[in-house]
Amino acid sequence: MSFNAKLKNIWQEIVNKKKYLLFFTLLPLAADIITKNIIKSTMELYSAVPVIDGFFNIVYVLNPGAAFSFLHDMNENYRQLFFVTVTIIAIFIILYIFALEKSKAGNTGFALILSGAAGNLIDRIYMGKVVDFLDFYYSSYHFPAFNVADSCITIGVSLIIIDMLFINKKKWEK
Repeated sequence: MSFNAKLKNIWQEIVNKKKYLLFFTLLPLAADIITKNIIKSTMELYSAVPVIDGFFNIVYVLNPGAAFSFLHDMNENYRQLFFVTVTIIAIFIILYIFALEKSKAGNTGFALILSGAAGNLIDRIYMGKVVDFLDFYYSSYHFPAFNVADSCITIGVSLIIIDMLFINKKKWEK
């Protein structure tokens, strides 16, 4: 089978699953964009609004790195190029895997990961950093601030792991 034929088959599989792709990618992506814009337009950078005293704040911080500020101290130009390139490659890989995936839990997981990757990519392209605003803490320990896109990625990965371990574990035992 030629490369073009393989690409056509992959694209057809994605189109056949478009309801998952649209619902679990576009809806969370819209929520991510809207919430980040609300934060940027209503809060000062590095400010915090207590929501549940001693547990949860809404904050406005910019994360130049990846999860938990990974690579935040890398040269800004290289970091930007690295994250944009890696994210674009990851999106294509996710679309390819999405086309092959048969389970609904797996499809949902990959669609959510795609949504989160796209949401943070948009921030990186336009601002060079990602807007984070959900701040959970206990006493003086603060979990690193995160956003809707990060939540989508975490939930998506969790769904895929649950699918692999419990729902379709026979598929993975081969």
